[in-house]
Amino acid sequence: MTDERTKAAVMAAFTQYLAQHRLRHTPARIAVLERVLAMPGHFWIEMLTSSNIDAQGVSVSRATVYNTIELLTDAGLLRRHTFGNNTAQYELVSGPANHHHLVCTRCGKVKEIKDPEIDRQLATRHFSGFTPAYTDLYIYGLCSRCSRKKKQKKI
Repeated sequence: MTDERTKAAVMAAFTQYLAQHRLRHTPARIAVLERVLAMPGHFWIEMLTSSNIDAQGVSVSRATVYNTIELLTDAGLLRRHTFGNNTAQYELVSGPANHHHLVCTRCGKVKEIKDPEIDRQLATRHFSGFTPAYTDLYIYGLCSRCSRKKKQKKI
């Protein structure tokens, strides 16, 4: 869930993005954005299409959901992640803080971690002809639950 100040800032940024790119500010696009703002972290587009966006009194097609997610990503308001071979997941970009992801290769669980030391190390790196916008690190392995299950099967 997103606090009211962040919601207002994201709405304003999206409105500005639409105006700059001469795109229409439609009730359907805003309904999708409102649903995105209600998501608690990483989400799949299917979570939006299966939720009842129409309950807000606005008819929203599947194509509009996909197109709006693409616009939000292009606007820098959402970040797209592909963990392993799974379907793409999205998350709201909230502030400049980088975070990284621990991804379980067995159950697919994703846990966010913040590690200032990793961020410091990456910040000291310079790449010829390239200016990084943000960093994202995926660390693959077994979560504690899957690790316990694996040990129990060996006994």
